[in-house]
Amino acid sequence: MRIALFATCVVDQVLPDIGLAALTVLHRIGCSAEFPAAQTCCGQPFYNAGHRGEAAKLARATVKILDDFDAVVVPSGSCAAMIRVHYADLLPTGDPSHDAARSVAAKTFEFSEFVSQQPRAAELTSACAARVTMHDGCHSLRELGVRDQPRRLLRKVEGCELVELDDRQACCGFGGSFSVSFDRISASMGNAKVDAIAATGAEAVVSCDPSCLLQIKGILDRRGLDVEVLHLAQVLAADPGAP
Repeated sequence: MRIALFATCVVDQVLPDIGLAALTVLHRIGCSAEFPAAQTCCGQPFYNAGHRGEAAKLARATVKILDDFDAVVVPSGSCAAMIRVHYADLLPTGDPSHDAARSVAAKTFEFSEFVSQQPRAAELTSACAARVTMHDGCHSLRELGVRDQPRRLLRKVEGCELVELDDRQACCGFGGSFSVSFDRISASMGNAKVDAIAATGAEAVVSCDPSCLLQIKGILDRRGLDVEVLHLAQVLAADPGAP
């Protein structure tokens, strides 16, 4: 099976360690994943801002790059949702790329969703001797229905104690351009999320959405709170034999 890692702009340009960790995990469960070098943005920033023409151009480029693969794994719930939920609407019937958009959408998976479905997922061994809490990205939770998969994987991590947030479905306030256009509302929502994280006594917060992690880390740092911020892939990639 040919697997493409669609890394997303944030991972590729800001948080590359997440992409490397995702590849490590995929290889450990017997999946030989590739990083298509021509990949760029999925088009979500344009789409959310109402620039559908520009978003469609990026969507057409993306499906052209990914259509030959058997599966597409995305370490971001929001970008996975863009491809899987919105591409068919963005490239409707009659568009030359409509069929490819539907094909790519059907084989696109958020990282934890894909890993948890693999036969060798039970063989994953990693360690994280810490009390951790889980933040659900809005797109993963609401558009993809991904909630239990990352938690099942976390509970298999040696030494990891998972404690849930109060009101765990609450948004962190990032929302892409929302955090710029409505910065005060975004900051208020982010601070409420960080309050909930601090209340758990967790030493680390884990998410499957890099953009949410940037929002949460920024607020944690500004408030001087010593809580590590990790993508699920980074937790699962950790060597259990490391000191």
